Amino acid sequence: MTKRSKVFVPAVVTVATVGVAAGAAYMARNRKDDVKDFFVAQVLERPAGRMSYTDLAQGLERGGVLLAQRAERAADTDPNRATLTHIIGIERWGQNRLRVALGQREFERDEHHPYKPGAGASLRELQDLLSQTRAQTVDLARQLHAAPPQEDCTVEHNGLGPLTPKAWLRYLTQHADLESRRLRGAKELKALGE
Repeated sequence: MTKRSKVFVPAVVTVATVGVAAGAAYMARNRKDDVKDFFVAQVLERPAGRMSYTDLAQGLERGGVLLAQRAERAADTDPNRATLTHIIGIERWGQNRLRVALGQREFERDEHHPYKPGAGASLRELQDLLSQTRAQTVDLARQLHAAPPQEDCTVEHNGLGPLTPKAWLRYLTQHADLESRRLRGAKELKALGE
């Protein structure tokens, strides 16, 4: 290999890499709906569609155990209380969307903020509310098993568009799992110097 080709190969690789990254950024910017639809189909709808409501309820229960453990280890800090408040608010909001699928209420395009616990809730109160809220979601999954809606039933998610009830259950499981990973225990905070 000549000196010129040794320089040329990394340049081509760099240009190709930058080109792929630029293309991905362009897609994300200009084709947001396509990316969102792909995400919903691949991460929520397809996996949830292969599961029964019983499977989803069991997944919610298992996830609830992990949530409770993470919440129990969390230090009493403003960021941890804010994270728990957010998780509870989204889960309660999602529960009302599931009640629409069950025919228990009319659809209302609202936000999750009114479903959050009050700003003055203590860490202990939030930990208890988190467990209670997850138990209610599990109960809704069981109700969906007992009286499943039609296969084409969807209920709108404000940001993701129409979701089937199964995808809603998967969304709530994954959302709480991801958000709860932000919770920090006293030992972690000490190690980080906070």
